Amino acid sequence: MYTQSITSELLGRSVLAVPPLARGRDAEIVESENRALVKHIEAGGVSTLLYGGNANLYHCRISEYEGLLEMLERIAGEDTWIIPSVGPTFGMCMDQAAILAKTDFPTAMLLPAQGPATNEGIADGLKRFVDAFGKPAVLYIKEHAYLSPEIIARLFEEGYISFLKYAVVREDPKVDPYLKAIVELVDPQKIVSGIGEQPAIDHLRTFGLAGFTAGCVCLTPGKSQSMLERIQSGDLEEADSIRQQYVELESLRNTINPIRVLHEAVTLSWIADMGPPLPFLSALSAEERERVAGAVERLM
Repeated sequence: MYTQSITSELLGRSVLAVPPLARGRDAEIVESENRALVKHIEAGGVSTLLYGGNANLYHCRISEYEGLLEMLERIAGEDTWIIPSVGPTFGMCMDQAAILAKTDFPTAMLLPAQGPATNEGIADGLKRFVDAFGKPAVLYIKEHAYLSPEIIARLFEEGYISFLKYAVVREDPKVDPYLKAIVELVDPQKIVSGIGEQPAIDHLRTFGLAGFTAGCVCLTPGKSQSMLERIQSGDLEEADSIRQQYVELESLRNTINPIRVLHEAVTLSWIADMGPPLPFLSALSAEERERVAGAVERLM
């Protein structure tokens, strides 16, 4: 597993895959199936995996967290960079910081706060987590004005953030005053687009972001990695041609549920059996599953 420093070159070398997490009938983590998915992703040339929302770590038990980290270290290739997540509550991330501090993971992502929160309060919580962990954290922004650009810049300057995952959905990704304000204060090469393949071209070309995260990359890693390389080389026509192949499945993720659809899509692809979703989520209906199966077949 990669354990060295985090650079802009590292953020741009690979799509940041955001995989689901395979579990068994009793919600136990299944190492063999998670290993199968990781090896499939690595075989497609993708070398960064971020375990967060799609893995439903929002509802991960503290009692299983140390075992999860140990498993991720075991199943990762020598050069594969694994990023675990913590939170979303303050108490949860502080308990996880004590566990992470004993590991070699070079960073961890703080899931967006849920419940009562303020700009300064979130910043203070992130600082406390980083101080306890001993390494900078990934800041994940999903909502407009989650933190002010000035606070984000200050956290970067003080060394609390390794990089920023930006995932605020816009009707036109090229028109985003919040992201524009952030990149005026923060090096855009320390920011990655966080909403999959669909806005990636606009985010990388318009705002100069370093790379992008994706869930559907888990199904066709070589295709998504090729899209990143085409964007970086300026071959936008071919990049957009690849992007369009993800539209059907991504549309289902948007209309049904991003986590549930990707979880089932990996199982339907025969890459690995993800098992039942972790409560409080539920499985897809038969009709939804059929639609996802068709989209998976056409993508692959």
